[in-house]
Amino acid sequence: MKLTSFFADGRERFGALRDRNVVDFTGHAAGFRHATGVGLGSVLELIEAGVDGIAFAEALLARYDRDPASFAAYPIDDITWRTPVLRPSKLCCVAFNNTANSGRILKGPKHPALFTKPASALIGHLAAIECRAEYGRVHPEPELAVIIGRRAKRISAQEAYDHVFGYTIHNDITSPTMRDQDTFHYRAIHPKNGNHLEIEYLESWVSYSGRYKGSDTFACVGPCIVTRDEIPNPHTLTVTCHHKDILVTEDNTENLYYKVPELLEFITRFVTLEPGDIVSMGTALRKSAQGGAVQNIDLNRLGGPVSITIDKIGTLTNTVTHLNV
Repeated sequence: MKLTSFFADGRERFGALRDRNVVDFTGHAAGFRHATGVGLGSVLELIEAGVDGIAFAEALLARYDRDPASFAAYPIDDITWRTPVLRPSKLCCVAFNNTANSGRILKGPKHPALFTKPASALIGHLAAIECRAEYGRVHPEPELAVIIGRRAKRISAQEAYDHVFGYTIHNDITSPTMRDQDTFHYRAIHPKNGNHLEIEYLESWVSYSGRYKGSDTFACVGPCIVTRDEIPNPHTLTVTCHHKDILVTEDNTENLYYKVPELLEFITRFVTLEPGDIVSMGTALRKSAQGGAVQNIDLNRLGGPVSITIDKIGTLTNTVTHLNV
């Protein structure tokens, strides 16, 4: 099942894709509330409802297939796409999680390196990435993303998939210019010889990703969530990225260094993941036969569109708009 959120006929809606239509579930939520006492007015509430929510959605689709006239269904060209989960509590990302990076890393941790993006950075399929002159270079990063289905705190790798609701696409928009501007080369204070009453200064570097990863529109997600049952192995999926008509990246999720089970185990040792949260698995980097690199696609200078396609999920496309204010 492919679930999504969208705007049509003057209101926010949610539903499922059938061919080139989106079947609207919004008007049928009252039936679920009557049967269970639980609200079902969004994709997030459907996720939170667990197996009952999935069963209800599957029953709605089956009823649509039998009697399409009993549902509102919108052609995909007539809707405004939203991010499938409108306001997740967090978008958790992992850095340098691709074997193509191994020769580029001069020094790094022996475990996943994490950062988060705010929900305010989210935009959906066909929405515009905002670029401003002060952002400098801005480039795309194509990534598989996991949608969390059940609250996960200090879970094991063996139980990780039990907490996965499904999968979507994330374009992790990044500004290296703002990263450089927000990097400190400084002397860090440490206890000297383990004595907390004495200090020593050690040369260090630190960068904060609030602007260069978290600016408005820097998290393109969608167009839909594919439920976990349709992708039994998320590590066999081809990932491609096109800028305009040029194929820039052609990779496969088998090249992710940390896979879903060990990554969710690691994250949840420190950060509790809630239903609807997004975990972005890391950038697909391998060059296509046409060459190039996603880091060289300066959307601020070259404009868009930029498209990411992942097997079994679909294609996420975003335009680029340049703002002067």
